[in-house]
Amino acid sequence: MKQRTITAIVALLVFVPVIIIGGLPFTIFVYLLATIGLFELMRMRHPGQHVFPYVLAALLTWVILLPNGSFTEIAWFTKYELISIIIFVLLAYTVLVKNEFTFDQAGFVILAAFYVGLGFFYLLQTRDGENALRNILFAFCIIWATDTGAYLFGRKLGKHKLWPTISPKKTVEGALGGIFVAVVVAIVFHLIAPFEQSWLVLIIVTIVASSFGQIGDLVESAFKRVYNVKDSGQILPGHGGILDRFDSMLFVFPLLHFIHFF
Repeated sequence: MKQRTITAIVALLVFVPVIIIGGLPFTIFVYLLATIGLFELMRMRHPGQHVFPYVLAALLTWVILLPNGSFTEIAWFTKYELISIIIFVLLAYTVLVKNEFTFDQAGFVILAAFYVGLGFFYLLQTRDGENALRNILFAFCIIWATDTGAYLFGRKLGKHKLWPTISPKKTVEGALGGIFVAVVVAIVFHLIAPFEQSWLVLIIVTIVASSFGQIGDLVESAFKRVYNVKDSGQILPGHGGILDRFDSMLFVFPLLHFIHFF
C-alpha cells in the first residue's frame, strides 16, 4: 500500500502539471504513454520475433494520435491515407516473411494500435478543446470515483460476482456502488464547475460513462486473462503498467466525444 501511494503521488505530480501546461509538452507526454501502453499490450501476445511489426504498430498509433485533417511534411497524405498505407505495408509484410508473421498477428497489431491510439487521441482532443481542464478533470474524477466506489462497495457488500471468468474479485454490488459514487461526485463537480447541460443529462451521462469505464477495465482484465499475465507492465510500482491505469480512460474519453458531451 505504501508503494502504491508513493507511486500515485509521484504520478500526479508529473501528470497534473503537464495537463495544465498543455501544448507540445502534453502532446509528447501522451505519445509516450500511448507508445508504452501499445508495447505492453503487444508483449502480452508476443506477436513473433519480428521487430518490424512493432515499428509499424508504433507508427500506426502515432498517426492515429494526429489531429484530424493533419498532413505530413513529407508528402501530402491525409491522416486516413497514412493509416491505410501502414496497414497495407503490414499485410504485405506477412507475404514477404512467408507467413512467419501471420494475418492473425497483423490483425492483432492493427486492433491494438486502434484500441490504444483512439483513447489517447480523444484525451488530446479534450485538452485542445473548449473548457479543456474542466472536461479532463471531470472525466478522470468519474473514473477515479467509479474505481473507489466499486472497491469500497464490493469489499463491504459484494456477494454476487459480476464476471468471475474475467475478473473474479469484481461484484455486481461493487459495480453499482461505483456508479453511485460517480454520480455523487459528478453532482458535486457540477455545483463547483457547472456544465451547460441539464442535471438530468449530467446524471445520465455519468451513469453511462461510469459503466463504460468499468467495461474498459474488464476488457483489459480479459486481455490479461487470455494471455495469462498479472499486470500489463511494471512501469508503475504497485500499480502495474500504463494500461492497468488507463484502461477505463481508453473507453470513457471516446464515449464522451461520441455523445458530444465534450
